[in-house]
Amino acid sequence: MTHIDAGSELDPVHPVKPPASEGSVAVRASGLTSAEVAERIARGEVNDVPVRSSRSTAEIVRGNVFTRFNAIIGVLWVIMLFVAPIQDSLFGFVIIANTGIGIIQELRAKKTLDGLAVIGEAKPTVRRDGTAAAISTSEIVLGDVIELGPGDKVVVDGEVAEADSLEVDESLLTGEADPVLKKPGDVMMSGSFVVAGGGAFTATKVGREAYAAQLAEEASRFTLVHSELRSGISTILKYVTWMMIPTAIGLIISQMVVKDNDFKNSVARTVGGIVPMIPEGLVLLTSVAFAIGVIRLGRKQCLVQELPAIEGLARVDVVCLDKTGTLTEGGMDVTGLRPLNGADEGHVRQVLGALGESDPRPNASLTAIKDAYPDDAGWRVLEALPFSSARKYSGASFSDGTGENSTWLLGAPDVLLPAGDPALAEIDDLNAQGLRVLLLARATGSDLTDPRIGAGAQATALVVLEQRLRPDAGETLAYFADQNVAAKVISGDNAVSVGAVAGKLGLSGAENTVDARNLPTDRAEMAKVLDENAVFGRVTPQQKRDMVAALQSQGHTVAMTGDGVNDVLALKDADIGVSMGSGSEATRAVAQIVLLNNSFATLPSVVAEGRRVIGNITRVATLFLTKTVYSVLLAVLVVCSQVDYPFLPRHLTLLSTLTIGVPAFFLALAPNKERAKPDFVKRVMRYAIPSGVIAATATFTTYLIARHHYTGPDALAAETSAATLALFLVSMWVLAIIARPYTWWRIGLVAAMGLGFLIVLVVPWLQTFFALKLIGTTMPWTAVGIAAAAAVLLELAWRWVGKKWDA
Repeated sequence: MTHIDAGSELDPVHPVKPPASEGSVAVRASGLTSAEVAERIARGEVNDVPVRSSRSTAEIVRGNVFTRFNAIIGVLWVIMLFVAPIQDSLFGFVIIANTGIGIIQELRAKKTLDGLAVIGEAKPTVRRDGTAAAISTSEIVLGDVIELGPGDKVVVDGEVAEADSLEVDESLLTGEADPVLKKPGDVMMSGSFVVAGGGAFTATKVGREAYAAQLAEEASRFTLVHSELRSGISTILKYVTWMMIPTAIGLIISQMVVKDNDFKNSVARTVGGIVPMIPEGLVLLTSVAFAIGVIRLGRKQCLVQELPAIEGLARVDVVCLDKTGTLTEGGMDVTGLRPLNGADEGHVRQVLGALGESDPRPNASLTAIKDAYPDDAGWRVLEALPFSSARKYSGASFSDGTGENSTWLLGAPDVLLPAGDPALAEIDDLNAQGLRVLLLARATGSDLTDPRIGAGAQATALVVLEQRLRPDAGETLAYFADQNVAAKVISGDNAVSVGAVAGKLGLSGAENTVDARNLPTDRAEMAKVLDENAVFGRVTPQQKRDMVAALQSQGHTVAMTGDGVNDVLALKDADIGVSMGSGSEATRAVAQIVLLNNSFATLPSVVAEGRRVIGNITRVATLFLTKTVYSVLLAVLVVCSQVDYPFLPRHLTLLSTLTIGVPAFFLALAPNKERAKPDFVKRVMRYAIPSGVIAATATFTTYLIARHHYTGPDALAAETSAATLALFLVSMWVLAIIARPYTWWRIGLVAAMGLGFLIVLVVPWLQTFFALKLIGTTMPWTAVGIAAAAAVLLELAWRWVGKKWDA
């Protein structure tokens, strides 16, 4: 090869184009010098696109503080500070505390995300001063020469400087799945990735000038969108606002115009009716639950690149697993060499050694062969064809130094051999033992780019490889089976071999394997085969994508795991893409979840975290929405009846804290293994509406009876106390239902809340502070009786809803 020194007249941005060929090229760019790099940094020609894994601190504070409901509550709080005692303004302090908790938790999550993003960041290999070194993407400057190999992501726009059978997939940018063969001088676009071969390119656009880089930056930013949970809560809040505005207006008119009461007392009771309509803690609790989920997973070296992925994985009912790197460890060992057709074993070893040296970036199989058979013959490589998932083989042409040239292929026996070849029977026996078998064959032609090169190739030897099973893979598969999540093993390897590996790990249905070359192309028929079987071999990258789409067409929520470049398209199309940290840059870029410790066993933790978050938020959302429903209905009943609103803000602050705020926080963080179900809004409202109606009816009934029972100047305080007792007891029963199934700490939580209210009722200074004092025995026991009847109605209503909608 002709070598050009860094100090020559070569333009680093537009290098001299050598004579192009389909194989390798004769010019090797040595890259920029340190002085040239410093000069470009000074000019600002650096790849300074800020790829962030999370929102900035300012965005987090803004997102938690400046909300619609915080604004409403803030105005009401200021009013109350002027017209009522401080105890009627407690709701404002609660909101400040809650918002502070939300900010702190999200900042903790940001710190975790940012730290993990640095660990998992791709570091491209760049040539400078004649040597190659891995640097951060943000340190790349204009004119840098960047090396590429299989699985590497193109991080900036550029121009090919060197190409060695370089095939690039641009599907993430163009939508075209077929790889593009690149030659020197061709354009490279950021966001594409290498599927085969190698080479180098020169950066011609860096930073925000590269349009594809801008798209990548936007795609990689922290996001809370595209989440059924969050969009459902937004829908609920929209309806709440519509209900709240006319109800609040009617309440204001009723209390301040129609009722001729003391002004300050009327304002206090009006605000007391408006504040509980706002489910202000629901959004906060969702953010906190997601943030804590990120922190918990971060401790297990799991990078959640998009927060809704936690929720999405909770909904998964099918997980597609790539065998290599997921069920098996990356390394392999050569366990046997079987010459065929009278081939000399010594010569076979020489060929395998030369093939190992012919690929500068060997895959796991070729690495094992390279380790087992060192190259001591010194054959010269004339042309090399890297392994491709689509071809299922690699190859090289050699000159052995005696003037004899030969071309060899190494790959899948059932692809290179014709059907019915006698060697296939022996191969099937080996595959049935879970061994991987590669065929070494001598090609009759010499053009490796000819797709028919394998036709007529002479079988020379079988190379038997044993894959290292992940010790934790069996337990992980058992977990998915226990959780009713169907596992589908999809691999490019021989189907029988894949089935044997899956069988060793205890996968149900592993004995029934399917060769993907026989899969129907019709999506519905393919989906039927996928539903009926669990192991698929000889799957091409495009088929992986088609299989994901077929499963999704049947209503399945699909997660896809993988670490190789052949998994990228399927990872991108799956509902949840999971990549190994040691996987290619391309897979890490498109996956929503990256397992930085490369442990498949981490996946159950991610599923459990998602189920915990979404299942618990659904539970506590019912608590919050029940309060909203009974608050709106009470306000409507008060307006229609033209009576004083029964509660001051301090009463509902106490009730909200004991029956919603504190319990919801603990319930939202509790373990929950139930698989998430769709229709979040409907499921929540089916329970919240009847619960709210029953609570409001019981409370207002108690209040009306108390108005007839008590007389005198202090009657309103006694009426309020009776109504508060009834509402607390009904709300506690709603909490008791939601806390099921009971554990010791759930029972303790409900009991502690009840004890808290009892303390308020019996401690004199707390009675005064909260304006709560039960007068006599008749009315308090009446309130208890009404609450008991309401509890029976609640039980019947919840059972009816559960039976009717399987909610």
